[in-house]
Amino acid sequence: MPSPESKFIPLDAEMEKQRAELASIVHRHTWEDGSYGTAITSLYLNRHNAPRDFMPVLVEPALCILASGSKEVRLADEIFAYDPLNYLVFSVAMPVAGRIIDATAEDPNLSVRINIDPAQLTALIAEAGPMGVPSRPTSRGMYVDRIDHALLDAVLRLTRLLDTPKDIAMLAPLINREILYRLLRGPQGYRLYEIAVANSQSHRVSQAITWLNGNYEQPLRIDDLAKEVNLSVSTLHHRFKAITAMSPLQYQKQLRLQEARRLMIAEGLEASAAGYRVGYESPSQFSREYSRLFGAPPLRDLARLRQSI
Repeated sequence: MPSPESKFIPLDAEMEKQRAELASIVHRHTWEDGSYGTAITSLYLNRHNAPRDFMPVLVEPALCILASGSKEVRLADEIFAYDPLNYLVFSVAMPVAGRIIDATAEDPNLSVRINIDPAQLTALIAEAGPMGVPSRPTSRGMYVDRIDHALLDAVLRLTRLLDTPKDIAMLAPLINREILYRLLRGPQGYRLYEIAVANSQSHRVSQAITWLNGNYEQPLRIDDLAKEVNLSVSTLHHRFKAITAMSPLQYQKQLRLQEARRLMIAEGLEASAAGYRVGYESPSQFSREYSRLFGAPPLRDLARLRQSI
């Protein structure tokens, strides 16, 4: 983690110029609140014109950089805050909740997200050879760190390609690799490294996460999941919680409830049908657990959401 002192040291003049240019590009390529895919497959632009309270979402492995404003991300009971001085990395997919702290129509919250392809990360590690990444105890699958000139420059060069589309096919893959390399060489690069190295215990936990993401509606048997990823039950529990701050069962529950909420909002399903679709057989249990996560039963939560739109 960056030291308390370094977190608040402002960007130097050159990096502030880079930040302002990044904000300008995001501003030009976005219009209203939302996340925008781009001609660069891994790159997304995000814009928010007003503050927003915590909104649950399933995130994929990614690098997130703010060009203006600030955000908070909640993982279980932990809060990760970041701003243009600091970047956020998700090394594995996980259910979190994000909050927009400061944003107005005149001064929107602007950010970029660069998805991290685990296969590309593994290939890069294999090609680069020994990188001198220190061995550390298993830690959270997300982290915040102080941004530096080299990383910000690479992200800016990737984003600039949106203005020269003919260059994307040739240059975007090269810059993407550079960004992954700089993350691996960063102060907390070991967090990505331990997830990407095949057959490491953290890599096997990431395989368990991938399995849960695709099978969350099925009954969860920890013994079977441990066998699936070739770990003992106790090791899976310990490592899984170290990375996600949740047990596998808690993780599955968050996935189920988030998907049920999406089904009710996007597809108009009734609460009982949405609960059944994601694996709940008891409507009362679904309503109870939904209330714990979202702060209100399904009907009241949906009414609140519609009023806020």
